[in-house]
Amino acid sequence: MKIYIETYGCALNNADTALMKKILVSRGHEIVSRPDDAEVIIVNTCTVRLDTEQRILKRLHQLKKFLSNNGRVKLIVAGCMAAAQPYTITKTVSEASLVSPQNITRIHEVVENSGKSVMISGERDTTLLCPLVEGFTAAIPIAEGCLGNCSFCITKIARRKLRSYKPDLIVKAVKEAVSRGAIEIDLTAQDTAAYGIDLGSVRLHNLLKAIVEEVRGNYMLRVGMANPDSMLPILDEFLDIMKHPNVFKYVHIPLQSGSDKVLKLMRRKYTYDDYKSLVIEIRKKIPEVQLATDIIVGHPGEDEEDFDLTVKALKEVIPDKVHIAQYTIRPRTEAASMKQVSDSIKKYRSTELGKVVEEIGSTLNSAYVGTRAWVIVSRRSFRGTPVGRTINYKPVVINGLEDVGVSGYVEITQHTFYDLRGYWSPLNTDS
Repeated sequence: MKIYIETYGCALNNADTALMKKILVSRGHEIVSRPDDAEVIIVNTCTVRLDTEQRILKRLHQLKKFLSNNGRVKLIVAGCMAAAQPYTITKTVSEASLVSPQNITRIHEVVENSGKSVMISGERDTTLLCPLVEGFTAAIPIAEGCLGNCSFCITKIARRKLRSYKPDLIVKAVKEAVSRGAIEIDLTAQDTAAYGIDLGSVRLHNLLKAIVEEVRGNYMLRVGMANPDSMLPILDEFLDIMKHPNVFKYVHIPLQSGSDKVLKLMRRKYTYDDYKSLVIEIRKKIPEVQLATDIIVGHPGEDEEDFDLTVKALKEVIPDKVHIAQYTIRPRTEAASMKQVSDSIKKYRSTELGKVVEEIGSTLNSAYVGTRAWVIVSRRSFRGTPVGRTINYKPVVINGLEDVGVSGYVEITQHTFYDLRGYWSPLNTDS
């Protein structure tokens, strides 16, 4: 059958799509690039934010009209919305089959079943893993689900409890990605630092050690988001392996709020002092590290004093990169029933925090101007200019270079709060 797949959301969702494609192609199906050519349409959904949900529902309305004019086309809604909001989907398009993330490995059964199917229970088959390789980058999931129960998070409902992939499977996926030309390997999970807790005999640092020892080649590993409470128990071992030349000196550790009161309302398992101590220790052992973090503004219960504490926290911690999200109500979550902060206040706080973030980022990045940085060039900007990543994962827009998939030195001449700009160094003899 001819199958068209649309994907929304995070790296895990994109990796799920890669796995679905691999399974379906192995059974003789064909992946097509246009819904008009398809006998089956799969929409792999995300539900982390309200605006994403609304965009997907609008798309499902469009597809419902498409189906009414193409009665023989089958629609499958997969991913996090199928797991966490099945009734929202069926209310929009009743004829859709549903497949949760836990059942992605059974996608062929739904495609090949002539009727409507609903697969939203059960556990993930963690014996199947497929790297998502796009050009010179690859995303590889190392775990599904998490150990948290954050008051604002619907992803926990969709992805459920922690299930880690076994190390040998991940090592094999990394080898495959490198053999296919990937030079930047992103290890993804809802909480990478929780990796292996469910397995009992291995943790994140053990996995990284196995990868760098068993996979040879010109590649760099980037470790995805890690929660502070999961990172603290393994911090020393993790920082030791981060010193390896194949590992980016980069951490993404979400703070979410600088107020202990709000962190408690969020059901986060750490205090601001815990977070600050963690960052101090990381920078002491890896001085060149880039710190990325996340902040939610306007979580229920956040008042002006709490917001001021968040501003103060960012000025103390000085993260290189900050993702600011305005809180949005998600169904079936604890925070949805709390007293809400007005949209106007959330917008104001987001704008004010954005100014702080830009100032910090610009100051930090200005220190690179006039230096020479080694980069791997793994992608292009939307304008087609090669973009490299430094050893601590700073993005560098490179002039004077045509190729991607190479590594070498860049002379840094400019900066923004977000990235660096420069020229391919004449010291490079190969490009």
